[in-house]
Amino acid sequence: MINVLVTGGAGFIGSHTVERLLAQGANVTVLDEFNDYYDPAIKRANVAPFQHHARIVEGDLRDRATVDRLFAEGTFDTVIHLAARAGVRPSIEDPALYLATNINGTFHLLEAAKATGVPRFVFASSSSVYGINKKVPFAETDRIEQTISPYAMTKMAGEQMCSNYTNLYGIRSVCLRFFTVYGPRQRPDLAISKFTRLIDLGLPVPRYGDGSTARDYTFIEDIVDGILAAARYQGDLFDIFNLGGSQTTTLAGLIAAVETALGKTALIQDLPLQPGDVPITYADVAKAQRLLGYTPHTPIQEGIPKYVQWYQQRQK
Repeated sequence: MINVLVTGGAGFIGSHTVERLLAQGANVTVLDEFNDYYDPAIKRANVAPFQHHARIVEGDLRDRATVDRLFAEGTFDTVIHLAARAGVRPSIEDPALYLATNINGTFHLLEAAKATGVPRFVFASSSSVYGINKKVPFAETDRIEQTISPYAMTKMAGEQMCSNYTNLYGIRSVCLRFFTVYGPRQRPDLAISKFTRLIDLGLPVPRYGDGSTARDYTFIEDIVDGILAAARYQGDLFDIFNLGGSQTTTLAGLIAAVETALGKTALIQDLPLQPGDVPITYADVAKAQRLLGYTPHTPIQEGIPKYVQWYQQRQK
């Protein structure tokens, strides 16, 4: 049985990953701060189904002593590092917090992994590292030159740290650039979750710009497939993969899809584009398909109704 540490295991992506690992027979430890970026009760509800099957440790990655103590208490075969301060716009408002958590926290984990001989480290990066990338779809070989938010910068720094620790200390590191993940348990501040709630309640839906910005949306089950494949990867000691849905949906199209799934019409509130927003994200997943066997199975036309069904069941 493998021993896996999942940081951020109480969050949206993390809790789904933990459930899949447990189903596969892994011995799982979760490290999560349960901070108030959004309601901590949501995170506690996320871990409730597996709290007696995984070890849950409440702690802050910024605290080096907490991280060192956790690694000293158990031998991990794999670290899946999903914990981070997320969000482009909040990172512009408080960049110091993002640097302290996403950069220093990742450094603390890598140092502890080095000290205790952890052989494998999977790092959750983001499509935001591509910034204003003029070439689409985005490929792992594209030059990263125009990140436009502190959040994106911290994810780029995390990738570089993983590369350092691979080259200097032989830790096998895989960095995964996630493209707008959605599905059951999605954070309440993210677009699909927020739009579904607002349309259902008949409240104004903020639409930034003219609705033409586009995103590559990825269903949670597909992302977890990619994470677990990365945890088994036996290729290069350091590698980077896009994990996306490999199709784009405009903001206007997304709102329309939620309207259709709910059977309700949105009350649109037009607002200017926000600083840090990019015009498009679009994943080239050919490398992940070739080397990880990654194939996204849930297009947005199927994923939105699945999310809305989950949302409606929670309202009963």
